[in-house]
Amino acid sequence: MGGSVFRFLLLLTALEAAAAPPPIRFEEIAAQSGLRFELQNGEAGGFHQIELTLGGVAAFDYNNDGCTDIFFTNGAAIPSLRKTSPKFSNRLFRNNCNLTFTDVTAETDLAGEGYAMAVATADYDNDGFADLFVAGVKGNTLYRNLGNGRFAAAPLPLPDAPKWAVSAGWFDYDNDGWLDLFVANYVVWDAATEPRCGTPERQYYCHPNAYQGLPNQLFHNNHDGTFSDVSAASGIGRQIGKGMGVSFADFDDDGLTDIFIANDSVRGILFRNEGQGKFTEIGLEAGVALRDDGYAIAGMGADFRDLDNDGKPDLLVSGIVNDSFLLFRNLGGRKGFEDYAQRTGLLMSTRQLTGWSLGMFDFDNDGWKDLFFALGHLMQLDRYLGRQSALPNRVYRNIAGQRLEDVSSTAGPAFQVAAAHRGAAFADFDNDGRIDVVVTAVNGPAKLFRNVSAGPAHWLALRLRGTRSNRQGLGAKVHVRLPDGRHLYNHATTAVGYASSSEPLVRFGLGTNRAAAEIEIQWPSGRLQKLSSVAADRVLDVTEDGEP
Repeated sequence: MGGSVFRFLLLLTALEAAAAPPPIRFEEIAAQSGLRFELQNGEAGGFHQIELTLGGVAAFDYNNDGCTDIFFTNGAAIPSLRKTSPKFSNRLFRNNCNLTFTDVTAETDLAGEGYAMAVATADYDNDGFADLFVAGVKGNTLYRNLGNGRFAAAPLPLPDAPKWAVSAGWFDYDNDGWLDLFVANYVVWDAATEPRCGTPERQYYCHPNAYQGLPNQLFHNNHDGTFSDVSAASGIGRQIGKGMGVSFADFDDDGLTDIFIANDSVRGILFRNEGQGKFTEIGLEAGVALRDDGYAIAGMGADFRDLDNDGKPDLLVSGIVNDSFLLFRNLGGRKGFEDYAQRTGLLMSTRQLTGWSLGMFDFDNDGWKDLFFALGHLMQLDRYLGRQSALPNRVYRNIAGQRLEDVSSTAGPAFQVAAAHRGAAFADFDNDGRIDVVVTAVNGPAKLFRNVSAGPAHWLALRLRGTRSNRQGLGAKVHVRLPDGRHLYNHATTAVGYASSSEPLVRFGLGTNRAAAEIEIQWPSGRLQKLSSVAADRVLDVTEDGEP
């Protein structure tokens, strides 16, 4: 009988092993691919707050060759906030479509000026070429893509006083077919008057409570290459926060895009789009302003996507050590959100982590969006608290929308290497159907994680071209029905994570399905478009009011 039990246990173990999904795995290929960039924060012993928060990166196809390029923001000397050396240059790397990159910063005129923090990419003038907005300390720059391999600075309304912006994003808040710009501002800062914390012998970075918060800004696209500051008229400017990450989604399914801002040590902000150019702040009543115990975390990165495939976008927010990361499940309509971090296992497993950028993407193409976090404690932890500030990143597998499993330990040897990670952007850089990640690190080399996850899973990506809607179709909601009966949901956005911008394609993992039975696209214009029997494993170009 003992032998029978043993054989049964062996069989059970074998069945469990056979049922286990292949690991999500990454190779780090930045150096060998020619992607040589080091993020410089200008640190010189002054403990200036701006040294902690930079590092945005963008994944976008600036030359429309079908291969996604990479743009890095960079710091400057302190206190001058000038790029006094080439090491401080922002940099653009062209994807050569063969897993190598070429630095084209000089020929594209994108080295920039000032202390840059964040980047947001989108085609704001509907000419078919993606443009760049670079946010920074006391100065932002809008770059128009000229379509000839070069960029030129374009006008934006000047604020009454230069602000410190940490994140930004493009979206069409009034569905007029032209993308508008949202800028998340952080705190009032000046090197000469900045508060000092600690003693001369034991100085450290001050807590955000030592700084005055700022209102965010909204710029309306005037359809002629210019913008109007509508922060006050829209209601956006009435809310004071300490803005970090920004993300967009139509959370209540009313056809209007809403805004979430992760704030540093004050409550998060959710702006509900009321239409007619007006927004109402409802973070508290919707249940996303605070942790479930009423605590305001040091919110940093955010992503606003459907995690459990129920057709409603959920909200993910990273925080600092002892905060835990937040996950809010959308209850539908205007019912608000419920805490989902504890139920899925995310709350306790992230308690000792500090997260910056992040993203919800299906790394193994099984039909469920997984989670990626760029991690790194604040630099003073290793100086004064005996804890290493460098951390390895984390990836969590989504188990049917019910549980999140930390699979970082099997994600590859390079994935275990610690650094002071900050920004992260997501795209399929080698066009193999698997989502890759580029990550920055303070005073260290950037990392390019190529997704090499094994398995037979299929995929599909939609490259949208709006006609009545904005050219890239940002804000479009896509519903995919699979032959096996499953339903998948996603939407078009480039505003993902912290200070960073990701590819605009709308992606789906299809699992074992070799086709999508039906695809339904709800364009920002209100047009509903349906496609049937769409083959998998390709990028599908879809034009509004047209056929693919």
